[in-house]
Amino acid sequence: MTVRVVIPARYASTRLPGKPLADIAGQPMIVRVAAAARRARVDGVWIATDDERIVAAVGRHGFDAVMTRADHISGTDRIAEVADRLQWNDADIVVNVQGDEPLLDPALIEAVAVALRDDPEAAMATVSHPLTAAADFFNPNVVKVVCDARGRALYFSRAPIPWDRDRFAAGPGELPADLPAQRHIGLYAYRVSFLRRFGQLAASPLERCESLEQLRALWHGYRIQVVSVDHAPAPGVDTVEDLERVRRLFDAGIDSE
Repeated sequence: MTVRVVIPARYASTRLPGKPLADIAGQPMIVRVAAAARRARVDGVWIATDDERIVAAVGRHGFDAVMTRADHISGTDRIAEVADRLQWNDADIVVNVQGDEPLLDPALIEAVAVALRDDPEAAMATVSHPLTAAADFFNPNVVKVVCDARGRALYFSRAPIPWDRDRFAAGPGELPADLPAQRHIGLYAYRVSFLRRFGQLAASPLERCESLEQLRALWHGYRIQVVSVDHAPAPGVDTVEDLERVRRLFDAGIDSE
């Protein structure tokens, strides 16, 4: 199994402009993410970007970057361009790592790649963890996923699913201990053959309604394997406050290998 990591990185960011190059203990954030990914057992790490500043920054730290078109709608489309330009084989697996997760556990990369490898009927694989807090369960910014008996995704939603009809009859409250609620984590593995088809698939009504790109795959009949981990991964960087929190952790030595 050939497994490669691609990290899409755009310089523009509404809440945190220039986020990929934000300094974290002397290195740009995108370099911190790439270094974490390289600690996984993979066959290479690439950064996919449309900005020369990012190309230069990662090159200074020994990482490969691919300049991609600036008109991509999603990171998945940007990754597909990398796979085509580097002529990767259809059977290869590509893991999409978000460029704002410097605290990413490399074991998650390996887990999602193995989950896809072990399900030959799946086109994609992703990650979830159990939800135990009612506030998260009812929060539309927290994406939920429900799966079948084989661990394949049935649906992703911002709504609270699955809904326990009887226990929630009197209104939302504490989550039942046996409620199989899972939070979706946006780490994906794809077969290259699927990456090449994905951009040609029409967007689905469900995708537009929920604003969740993975629903396009389900809408068109592709299977998504979901690997459930015991606890939530470390959060990424979306705001200035997040960035300061991560900086403090790295200053305390969290990046030691």
